[in-house]
Amino acid sequence: MIYLDYQAATPLAPEAFEAMLPWLRDDFANPHSAHAAGRKAKAAVEAARAQVAALLPPGGTVSFTSGATEALNWAIKGTTGDIVTLATEHAAVLDTIAYARAQGRKVTIVPVGSDGLVDLGRAAEAIVPGTGLVAAMLVNNETGVIQPVAALADLAHTAGATMLCDAVQGYGRAAVPATCDLVAVSAHKIHGPKGIGALWIRNGVALEPLLHGGGQEAGGRSGTLSPALCAGFSVAARLARSGESEDGAHVARLFATALGRFEAAGWSLNGSPDQRYKGNLNVRRDGVDVARLMSDLRDIAFSAGSACASGSGRSSHVLRAIGLSEGQARSSIRLGFGRYTQEEDLIAAVDRIIAAAHAQRIAA
Repeated sequence: MIYLDYQAATPLAPEAFEAMLPWLRDDFANPHSAHAAGRKAKAAVEAARAQVAALLPPGGTVSFTSGATEALNWAIKGTTGDIVTLATEHAAVLDTIAYARAQGRKVTIVPVGSDGLVDLGRAAEAIVPGTGLVAAMLVNNETGVIQPVAALADLAHTAGATMLCDAVQGYGRAAVPATCDLVAVSAHKIHGPKGIGALWIRNGVALEPLLHGGGQEAGGRSGTLSPALCAGFSVAARLARSGESEDGAHVARLFATALGRFEAAGWSLNGSPDQRYKGNLNVRRDGVDVARLMSDLRDIAFSAGSACASGSGRSSHVLRAIGLSEGQARSSIRLGFGRYTQEEDLIAAVDRIIAAAHAQRIAA
């Protein structure tokens, strides 16, 4: 299997796996217990919190969650006032905002251009006094486009609003602007385990709890933490921090190689060619039957869009938002690669995808 779906989940780093094992096997105590075993587990959790925070702005607190979906729900439901967001946000944001709208909050969804980037003039028209929350993704999960989150945060603060950044795809890869007030991250996008994420909360920002109970986490999040998951997240964050430059250069080389082969075969890039994370390659070839392509190439793991919308029958709302037709959106694929992707594997996969798509056109 050639794995090219890093936006859905990254391979677990071996170092993270090894760090988790003792907490699964031997050191199983509840980190919220007062006895010695509990205090040992608590120390591991706090060490992990520091490692995760090292990739985030100063002046805030990391509260662990079950993942980014919980973190985003908490951030949105825990605030008040009108909401402004972008048309290309993740379903965890858009669906939660739809819920908030049903509860009576006013919602404005700002469109993006054909490059996937928000028009800051349109955003400024929408972010006005009375806005309580502005929510924007740092790196888009489907196209890799990097939004001007710092500029959006400035607009939010001028209007007296709180800035929420969905940094799930950008954490450890692109700098999180220091002016954000809330930042959601997830471990399994940076070679950590699934089932743990975090919400970074700027000092002085108060949220209503999403989960009620013991209030174990800063900010009021309730629930018993897993020291094993925290330890895995910790190591993944440390590796992302120490290897950020090397990983970035690696994916940039892979991106250039793969895109060159696709473009030579008549494929087109979706989204900005420059303002993007290079570990995400979203391309299209009009007329390609992507479902058939994936069926013909079952030993290559790639995506027709977000894994979270898989099986919904809908084409990508992100690709439609940048102006693609229904047919163009349905003839697009996403390849995600990173630290453990070998160039020869990527080339082999790209060439086979191109050949299979060409065979479809010949048969038609």
